[in-house]
Amino acid sequence: MAERGRPRGFDRTEALERAMQVFWEKGYEGSSLNDLTAAMGIGCPSLYAAFGSKEGLFLEAIAHYGKVVGKEIWEAVETASTAQAAMRDFLDATVDAYSRTDLPRGCLIALAALHQDSSSGAICSELRRLRAENIDTLRRRFRRGVGEADLPAAFDCDAAAVFYATTQHGMSIIARDGASREALAAVADGAMAAFQPLVDKASALHGS
Repeated sequence: MAERGRPRGFDRTEALERAMQVFWEKGYEGSSLNDLTAAMGIGCPSLYAAFGSKEGLFLEAIAHYGKVVGKEIWEAVETASTAQAAMRDFLDATVDAYSRTDLPRGCLIALAALHQDSSSGAICSELRRLRAENIDTLRRRFRRGVGEADLPAAFDCDAAAVFYATTQHGMSIIARDGASREALAAVADGAMAAFQPLVDKASALHGS
């Protein structure tokens, strides 16, 4: 039996996709129930029946985002043959993703709710966890580079991971503000110009 309030022919995944787009464009607080239900093609009773609450819908939407958006960005980190190539591919894929015109600009995870008082604690905690998970992915890639002797033993994997994650977050913000593809690419180039000095610093520490 269909849940009470759920319309006939309700496609939960499609509705979730549409809600994700609204949250991505407007953020958590900026997305009203009217915005969400209009985009999803359902009424409030259906939303609550399917997702429990606006908070529950948002948490499912960001989980869905992680599965369907930006996969190529993180795949680039894993598949590149060196750590430097991984960062180059990571940033280039970010430029491609953030300059698309058929989707909201920037990253939902980076932009949705940055402040504790802007939404519920559960939402902010989950977004912080996801952002930390991204840093962990970069950190593991740098540690792999050290283990493969691609990077010096003294290379600061923690600092490099935070630096490149922060670069990506900044790209997300300026993309949302309307930065051109060329501007995003210039940021990526600047971040890559810092890579060899990080390696050289680690090499000097290792040799001292």
